[in-house]
Amino acid sequence: MSLIELSHVHRHFGSGENQITVLNDINLRIDEGEFVAIIGASGSGKTTLMNIIGCLDKSTSGIYRFDSKNISNLNRNELSELKRESFGFIFQNYHLINSLTAIENVEVPSIYAFSSKQERHKRAAEILGSLGLGERLYFYPAQLSGGQQQRVSIARALMNGGKIILADEPTGALDSKSGEDVMNLLLNLSKLGHTVILITHDAKVAAHAHRIIEIKDGKILSNSTPEQTKNSDSDKNIIIKQPFRQKKPAKMPFNLFMYEIAEAVSMAVSSLKINIFRTILTLLGIVIGVASVIAMLAIGDGAKKEVLNSISSMGTNMIMVFPGMPNSRHGGGSIETLVLSDVDAINALPNIVAAMPEARRSVTLRFNNNDRSTTLNANSWAYPHVREWSVAKGVFFTKEDEQNYAKVIVLGDSVARELFAGVEPVGQYVLVNNIMFQVIGVMSKKGASAMGDDEDDVVFTPYSTGNLHVIGQKYLRNIRIGVKDTNKITQTEENIRELLIKRHDIEDFRVLNMSSLIDSMEQTQNTFTILLGSIAAISLLVGGIGVMNIMLVSVTERTKEIGIRVATGARSRNIMQQFLIEALIVSAFGGLIGIFVGITASFIIEYFGMPVVYSIPPIMLAFSCAFFTGLIFGFLPARKAAGLNPVAALSGE
Repeated sequence: MSLIELSHVHRHFGSGENQITVLNDINLRIDEGEFVAIIGASGSGKTTLMNIIGCLDKSTSGIYRFDSKNISNLNRNELSELKRESFGFIFQNYHLINSLTAIENVEVPSIYAFSSKQERHKRAAEILGSLGLGERLYFYPAQLSGGQQQRVSIARALMNGGKIILADEPTGALDSKSGEDVMNLLLNLSKLGHTVILITHDAKVAAHAHRIIEIKDGKILSNSTPEQTKNSDSDKNIIIKQPFRQKKPAKMPFNLFMYEIAEAVSMAVSSLKINIFRTILTLLGIVIGVASVIAMLAIGDGAKKEVLNSISSMGTNMIMVFPGMPNSRHGGGSIETLVLSDVDAINALPNIVAAMPEARRSVTLRFNNNDRSTTLNANSWAYPHVREWSVAKGVFFTKEDEQNYAKVIVLGDSVARELFAGVEPVGQYVLVNNIMFQVIGVMSKKGASAMGDDEDDVVFTPYSTGNLHVIGQKYLRNIRIGVKDTNKITQTEENIRELLIKRHDIEDFRVLNMSSLIDSMEQTQNTFTILLGSIAAISLLVGGIGVMNIMLVSVTERTKEIGIRVATGARSRNIMQQFLIEALIVSAFGGLIGIFVGITASFIIEYFGMPVVYSIPPIMLAFSCAFFTGLIFGFLPARKAAGLNPVAALSGE
């Protein structure tokens, strides 16, 4: 049986009136071990015929059998396997990958045959050494002469065994001496058992073959009888002594998928290094995007935390009751609707820590010759417990003090520091609007309120005492209620409302749930944070578009490299993996740098006094967005690269 058999093969390009017939009813058989030359003028169809034989192209009609197998039934990956294991290509323009050294170019086919790095490196060095390039292993194509580049191309064709050598005008770009050396190599390979198919327009070059097939206008004009022997003295300068036949590596990788990914990463890194300046510019868009997201979310979370902390300082377990109708037209802080008996009734409800009457008035305190204006808060003995506000010095007034109308006072931190500078305040007596009170305690420092007021600029006294001697109100300014279980605060609020309506026969009061206020503020702040994050995410999106743009340019620039890899056995997924991983590496590395820049920027912002909150979720979110940006925006260029026609790719520049 013939190794290669073509029956009634046609190849058309275009359709209708624009259809061009390149091959017309080709019938051809080539046996194993033959040295065949296909000769014809430029445009005769000989290169198209070679592309079909080498599985780089498919015929429009007809049957192509390789080793008795119908090639038309094979899918793209099966064709890649056939090219990888059976064919070796030698091109007129060498088609070496400029970013790879000689030995790396030779290793390319074995990468897709799952050879280990050590195994393929040793084999490539052996082949190059046999071809007289042992001292040029790590030279780049630009550092080699034309003859040396063609030898590298031949070495690459032999890397996976080169059962069939397809040589397309191998001497076309060489001087006569280099061309003769290449032909001697092909003759030597033929004698070692390789099937050699030579494409040429030069009759002198074709004369080296055992059989000559002439083609013109897509048709075979003549097909000479195969010669049994060929007398030649071409062995005189040839070093190759053994045929290179290797279909499978000595040891297959344990995990082929991980092997492919590792090789794709290695190739992607090498490619990115070659265009380092462009890579840095691409990184910049991702870095700015990730850093912006991290910094903006840190600022947003910091602002949210500060606002919520300020509100929380008022007590998250609080319910406030104010006098006046719920409708703002009838509401007012001076409406006489709340009385002390309401406080006692509320204290009897379930889930209540304490209900406390409150009254406030601006007062002037005097100690020795120092005067201090502040706010007097007439309140309950349970106030520190309900507000979770501890006493720093001394004690808070007791229930007995409240019942006995004791003239005792507890100072806020700001009042104590300014009024008693250098003097221990506890035990001292002060005048409150000319009424003598004894200082029994100093509250711990509280800080600013949600409105920005100094909460430590206040003094506390029992409600009974303050209302009798200073404030003189018959009604309550408000009732502050602490609840035990905040999970039931909504139900407790409803219980209070029902109780007061029953007592007053009308809803002449307003109830404010501090937990609901905090939830509302938190939602507002979350919206603000999302807004900041969305603005920053736009820059990340722009960076992703930049990645896609650069990768599309890269695919366009490297079409020839893609064609070379496909011709040497790369599967579609191998090409896609390489370009997709390039995009992922750029995005992931840019994401890591962006995290560093974003955190650094947040530190600087915090240094200048703006509240900032660092947390892992926003950082992971930003990095994940960068990574998936690379995945999404890198997919289209990678798919484009994987879908390139190898013949068109090889002709691209």
